[in-house]
This record gives sequence, C-alpha cells and structure tokens, in this order.
Amino acid sequence: MSHCPYCGTRTHDKELYCIYCGEELPADLYKRIHPNSNKFNRWWLLPMVVLILSIISLGTTYFIMEQKTATAQAKFRSGEQVALKGNYSKAKDYFEAAESLTHQFPAASHNKQFMTIALDVQSKIDKARTQTYNQRYKTSLETLTAAEELLKNYNGEVVRNLLEEIVSLRNNTKIDQLEETMEDKPSIEELKNILWQAESIPTDAAKQIVKQIREQIVAYAFSNANERLKQKQYSNARSFVEEGLRYAPNSEKLQSLKTTIEKEKTAFETAQQNRIEQAINAAEKESEKNQTDAVKVTSLEATLNEFGDLIVKGKIKSVATVPINSVSLSYILVNDSGENVLSNEVYSFPDTLYPGETGNIEFTHYDVKNSLDVKVDKVKWFLE
Repeated sequence: MSHCPYCGTRTHDKELYCIYCGEELPADLYKRIHPNSNKFNRWWLLPMVVLILSIISLGTTYFIMEQKTATAQAKFRSGEQVALKGNYSKAKDYFEAAESLTHQFPAASHNKQFMTIALDVQSKIDKARTQTYNQRYKTSLETLTAAEELLKNYNGEVVRNLLEEIVSLRNNTKIDQLEETMEDKPSIEELKNILWQAESIPTDAAKQIVKQIREQIVAYAFSNANERLKQKQYSNARSFVEEGLRYAPNSEKLQSLKTTIEKEKTAFETAQQNRIEQAINAAEKESEKNQTDAVKVTSLEATLNEFGDLIVKGKIKSVATVPINSVSLSYILVNDSGENVLSNEVYSFPDTLYPGETGNIEFTHYDVKNSLDVKVDKVKWFLE
C-alpha cells in the first residue's frame, strides 16, 4: 500500500489513479509500485517487430518477382515481334532472356527451341536459293523438302511465313527448270509432260509456259491432222485433232478442223465425192479470175517463228452468194531465185463460210528452217 501525494490517502499498489481524489498517480510512484512494468512491455514488442520485418521481406520478394515476371513477359513479346519479321537469332536471345528471369515460363522455352529450328530452316532456304541460282534445280528442291520436313510438327504465323517462303522459292525453281528445258526445244511428247508440270505451278510465269506449250501442241496437231485429211485418212486425222484437244480443249482452230474432218468423212461415205471432184475439176479449168469467184484470198504470208519453223498464215473471204464449206487453199513456197521448193494444201477455219465472211489459213512447216516466199496455187471449196 502507498499514500496518494495529493490527498494523503492510502492507495492500492495496483491502482494508477487515487480511488478517493481520482488523481493520476505520478509516473515515478507507479514505477516504484510496479518496477517490472517496462520488462513486461518489451516482451510483447519483439514479436511485433519480427512480424513487421517478415511482412516487409515477403512484400519485397513479391515485388521483385512481379518485376521479373513483367520484364520476362516484355522480353517474350519482343521476341515474338522480331520473329515475325524473320530475325530468328535476335528473337532467340529475347526468349532466352525471358526464360532466365523466371523458372516457370514454358512458352519462352518452347519458342527458344523453335527459333533454333527456324534458323536451321532459314539456312536451308538460303542454301536452296543459291543452288537455284547456280542451276542446281534438283538439289535445290531436295533442300527445300528437307526444310519443309523440319516444320511438319509446328504451326503458327512464323511457320506459315517460312512455309510461304519455301513454296515461293520452290515454284520459282520449277519455273527456272522448265524454262531451261524449253530452251532445248523438246519433242511434242516431252512438251506434254512439261505442260502437266507447268499447270501445277500457280504463277503467271507458269501460265505463260502453259500457253506457249499449248500453242505448239495445237500447231503440231493441226499440221498432222491436215496432212492426213488431204490423204483422206479421216481416222488418223481425227486422232491427231482429239489428242491436241486433250491438251488444248478450247482451241477454235482444232475444233473447226475436227468439224471439217467429220464433214469430209461423211461426204466420202455418202457418195458426195463426185460433186466435190466436179467442183475441183471445174475450178482447175477456170482462169485465175474464175478461181476467186467464190473465194478471195485477202492475205497470205510465210514467216519464221521463234523456234525457227516456217508458218504460213493467211485470210480468205467468201464472195459467193451461198454458204460454202470445206475450203482449201493450195500454195507454193518459192526461194529467192523463184524456184518452187514445195507445195501444200491446207483447209481453212471455220469450216463453213457464209457470204462476206472471212476464214483463216495457218500451217506450220517443221522441216523448213529458212525464209521462203509463198504464192497461191489454187482454191477449192464445196457448195451446199
């Protein structure tokens, strides 16, 4: 028990205030009364400090991890961007940096591994491009196939970019290979095989090759069919035309000749040959003026094409008053000395000419490689 310094009343040792006057007891008196009070408070302060330090430590660690994760994601996005631009080496560095910042970033690890494959694919593409430039077409195509094989288990925009580059280079390589083959002037059978190859390549250059080959096939089929038709070998003539139409189904020239062949064959089988012979005999006895009573030759010339073959082209016009068909033109090729080199007969297309209509004459001499002049010998036609 102690005395209150204010009222002198005895107080209990455990009281902080006087129970009689209500005044707060002095601090030194309280400390005297409770000498162990400070020690008691310090024991509660220690766990509080430890708790605060733990919270700060955990917060700092979380903040650092968040910063590393954000940095890793930024590196990852940068890697994706440069990869789309084709800079696979730099993209690989970004993915490696992203992977090193965090131990749980499987996408960065996967992309880093794929960049190694992309670099290998790009190396093969560059190698194939050099091989194509050096005209090693077969080796180049094999290299591109190997590059494509590396990508078969992957997908995505980068893969699509690489595959597009492979396909583009493969098409260009095939075109270069076909153009080199065309320079060697392949046979008609070889041209047919080249045609299928060119048609499988979806480029403008390939379409040009297809057009060029079809023109040669049509010219070959027409010339041979026309020759068989003159010899009245109708089945053989039709076979040449149908084979040509197989590769050039829209050829008006061959379709017209096919119609001519059928009509000639029908006329032969139905005993109309006598009327044709009479018309031919009558035409042979007439003068040059009488020969142009039904048909007028408006143009006829012989020129060498790019392959060195002599092409005879011309136009005829019907001046008859009724439809005529099976019009044929006989011409003679002469040299600079005026000597006859050879003669030929070719049917015009379309088969039937109505009054005032114009027909076309065309024939390719594959065995003639020099320039010659052409002159009209005679014109024959059939009147319905």
